[in-house]
Amino acid sequence: QVQLVESGGGLVQAGGSLRMSCAASGGTFNLYALGWFRQAPGKEREFVSAISWTGRSILYGDSVKGRFTISRDNAKNTVYLQMNSLKPEDTAVYYCAARDWEVSTTAREYTYWGQGTQVTVSS
Repeated sequence: QVQLVESGGGLVQAGGSLRMSCAASGGTFNLYALGWFRQAPGKEREFVSAISWTGRSILYGDSVKGRFTISRDNAKNTVYLQMNSLKPEDTAVYYCAARDWEVSTTAREYTYWGQGTQVTVSS
């Protein structure tokens, strides 16, 4: 059983940056693909980014391309999401998720989920 704990969310002004972390425990971290999703009130969960177990395959959602960067440190069992040029529409609860091996943009294909962390971008 893998436990995921997100941190680093918070309140930031538009144009600012945040770096979120997701620490994993249990399981074999370096065999999992890690993903970030977000959900705003009244909206469906949206794919943000994902990185494969090797780190060689990386995907981004269209709305965050060029602004967000995903990375992982297998030695620390942690995946990061660097978010730059934040916009009010980035406001959401951000979730970290894990699945075996390769990346996916589909939330239901992820097995393990964190509890989520709030990101609020003020205009």
